This record gives sequence, structure tokens and C-alpha cells, in this order.
Amino acid sequence: MDNTRLKFISQQFGGVVLLTAANIAFPLASLAQNPTKQPITQTDINILRQAVPAARQTNTNTQRQAVPAATQINTNTQRQAVPAATQIKNTNTQRQAVSPAATQIDTNYTLGGGDRIRVSVFEVPEYSGEYQIPPGGGLNLPLIGSVSVLGLTTEQAADLIAQKYSRYLKRPIISVNLLAPRPINVVVAGEVTRPGAYTLSLQGSGGNDPGVQFPTVLSALTTAQGITQSADETQVQLRRKVGRGPEQIISVNLKDIRQTGRLPQDITLRDGDTIYVPTATTLDLADARNLSASSFAADPTKPRRVAVIGEVLRPGSYLVTEGTSEGGNANNTTGAPSITGLPTLMRALQLAGGITPQADVRNVTIRRPTRTGAEQSLNVDLWKLLNSGDINQDVILQDGDTIVFPTATEVNRAEATQLATTTLSPSRIQVNVVGEVKAPGVKEVQPNSPLNQALLSAGGFNDARASRATVDLIRLNPDGSVTKREVKVDLKQGINEQTNPILRNNDIVIVNRSGIAKTGDTINTLAGPVGTIINLVRLVFGF
Repeated sequence: MDNTRLKFISQQFGGVVLLTAANIAFPLASLAQNPTKQPITQTDINILRQAVPAARQTNTNTQRQAVPAATQINTNTQRQAVPAATQIKNTNTQRQAVSPAATQIDTNYTLGGGDRIRVSVFEVPEYSGEYQIPPGGGLNLPLIGSVSVLGLTTEQAADLIAQKYSRYLKRPIISVNLLAPRPINVVVAGEVTRPGAYTLSLQGSGGNDPGVQFPTVLSALTTAQGITQSADETQVQLRRKVGRGPEQIISVNLKDIRQTGRLPQDITLRDGDTIYVPTATTLDLADARNLSASSFAADPTKPRRVAVIGEVLRPGSYLVTEGTSEGGNANNTTGAPSITGLPTLMRALQLAGGITPQADVRNVTIRRPTRTGAEQSLNVDLWKLLNSGDINQDVILQDGDTIVFPTATEVNRAEATQLATTTLSPSRIQVNVVGEVKAPGVKEVQPNSPLNQALLSAGGFNDARASRATVDLIRLNPDGSVTKREVKVDLKQGINEQTNPILRNNDIVIVNRSGIAKTGDTINTLAGPVGTIINLVRLVFGF
């Protein structure tokens, strides 16, 4: 009989029955599972430690025998149910807008200072409660004291708290629920209009409410007033510190999102994220114009302070704003596209008065500063804008741009005449014709007008006094210097640099006196004082 009992006890089932009977025999074990306000003594804890381990090990072994096969079958069933085409399709979609290394970024929510959570201890309401996580992340819980949950998910926090309570409770069941998530603090850096730290609010509520919506990368870029024209939108980085582990980096291709509208991955933000927009190494004018129309780009209607230098009528610094087309030539018959209301290159050129006849419109350069302190250079061909209607050449400007209109090495007279009738040139320029002409003064002439045209607008030479051989041309240069040259006049010649040069705005044409006029003026000057003396003598002596 004794051998039979011993054999029964040695079986796993017999051990479980015996331990169950022992648990019933010990009321203190029940007290540990359903604690009251009575304190637990060290003797009670020692008794619990002696009674629980064997039963816990037996239960674990029993579960291991029953579960693995079923679990494996379920896993295999799931693998069979998911078609291979679906896996390949999802992977390819992610690769289009997100780098392969970034597809495994952790999107779980981790706890931090400011979160409001509820810790529930199953069947022990005295130990359950709601808590506001302090900045350090430590929770002061009943019986076990301080527990740091900083950087943990709610599941990880529940496991940690259960581990702490296992010293006092037999098989504690703990759940942690997020009631109200903290605000999302992120840093947006690089090629954005206003880099810096931002606090983004959440929509909906947290916890078990599925309606909560976390801010996205796109909303953060919009909060930073959009990415600049210098940005590389294909390599935007989202940097995330995952829990207590290393930093992860996800690369987001905003260009693909803009073109296809696909969001291949959860790119919602978490507290502490950093968004970095790099500077583009090369710029495409068409991409830059399309980027400016996207929702995450800088506001295209915002005024920009730019500098316009080189072969323009009024070089200087200008505030370029949006608006209707202004300036230009009303007699435009070249079919050139009208100027948009955006702060573009053409609007800046309007403010600068238009180009001079010596401008090289095929090699306009825009020097653009970047956030890294370097400088980008964009080459613009305005001749394409005029002849083929390539609107991409009318670049949308960025604050701080410098637009350079270089001097042409050789002026094509036919092209200069054509440019004079376009919106690139001013509608009228002013020249001052002085000296021996019939109607001296400031005259308004069309751009690309030659010297002879200015003389005719002033009424032509004063026949009795003008020197018809040469005139003086005085010019104020863009660098502030003044030049004077003598031009041999030939009214029968066409446009040429020697006898009939093209005039610039504010040129001064001086028509000198002829030799006979100079002699007569000298005699009159000398005779003037003599005549005055004779008149005084007559007055005194009365004859």
C-alpha cells in the first residue's frame, strides 16, 4: 500500500493533486492571491515560495506538452493562407518609397513622461489605479514601489510590473492601458523653411479608442512651413530612438508619394523623432516646379527677398511677391507665355526693369544658399521660355536667391531686336539728348533703339549750330563707373557699334556745336562786356 502511494505521488498528476490539496490547506496562499489590507509577513512569503515553484513548473510543463504542436500547425496554416504574390507585392511597394533597411522600423508606441496610463492587477483592485508617468518614467506602485517604464511598450511595462509583483503574488496577471498619450515633440531639420523643435498634438484619444491619430511626417513638414526648393525630397530621413535600444533611420521618398499617392508604410511620428531633409546635389527645373505645388512644400505665395544683378536696367535687392502680371511690353507679338502670379524669376526681372540689350538670356544663373552653408547654382535658359514656352525656366524663387544676368560675348542684332519686343525687356527706356538739337531733353524710346533713333526723337540736328560729324555718348555702367566715347554719326547707316550703337537706359547723347557756332559764341562773349561799358559811358556823359 505504501509503495502504491509513493508511486502515485511520483506521477506528475499526483504531484499536482497533492499541491492543490496543499494550497487548500494553506489559507495564506489564498491570502496572497486575493490580498487584503493586512500586511504580509516574511514567514508568509517563505511559505509561498516553498509551495508555489513546483506547481508553477508542473503547469508550465503541461502547457508545453499541449501547446507546441497546435501552435506550429496554426503557424503553418497561416503561411499557407497568405499567397506568395501578396508578400512580394507588399515588399515591392515598400521599396518604392522606403529604403529596404527602413522597412523594419519599430512603430510601436513607447511610454514616456506625460502619458496617462491605467495599471490593472487582475482580481486585486486595491493595487490597480491610474497614473501620470513623470518625466523620469518611474511609477510608484503599491507594495513593489518604484518601477521605471520609460521607453517601454504597454506590453513590456505589464511584463515588468508582473515580474515585480511575482515576489508577492502567485501568477500575477497585469495589464497596462494607455489612457491619454503625451504630446509628440519632434525636431525638423535641414532644408525646411523654419527648422526647429515642434510640439504636435494628437487627434482623438488614446488607450482602447482606435480613433486616435498620430501626426505624420507630412504634417510635421507642413508645421515647419514646408521644404525648400533646395531639398532632396527623395531622401528625407525619419530618425527614431526605439525604447532603450539603438536609433533607427527610415528613408522616405516624398517624390514617389507625390507622384503616386501611395503611403507604403506607417510613417506616423512618435515622441522624440527627428526629421531631416537633406540638400539636393543636383536640381531639375521641372521637379523643382512640381515640388513647389505640393502640400508639403514652402508656401509659394510668401514674399521672397532676392538680388538681381548684371545686365538689367535697375540692379538691386527686391521683395518679390505674388500678383498679376505687371510691366513688360504691351506690343508683345512673339507668343511668349504670360508671367504667373507666383514669386518667380520673371517677376523679379520685372522689378529690376527688364534686361539690357547686352544681356545673355541663355545663361542666366541663380545662386541659392542652402541650410548647410553651401551654395547651389541653377542655370536658366530664358530663350527656351520665349520660343518653346518651357515654363520650367521661369523658376520659383527662394528667399536669399541671387539672380545673375551675364553680358553676352557677342550680340546677335536679330535676336536683340526680337528680345526688345518681349516681356523680358522694358516697354520703354529713357535717354537724355542735349546740346544742338531742335527739342533737347529726356526722351522715351523703345528698347534696342539705336543712337540715330534718339536723335530723331529730339527733332534732329539744329541746322545752324550743330556739329554733324560726331556726338558724345556718356553711359553710366552697372558697376557705378561712367564712360564717355565719341561716335561718328551717319544717319544712313543701320545699327552698328561704330556709327549707330544701341542705346541703354539713362544714356546721355551730347550734340556739340559746329566750329562756326563756337566762334560766334566766343565773339558774343567778348563783346558782351565791351558793350556794357559803352552803355555806361553814354549814360554818364549824356551822349
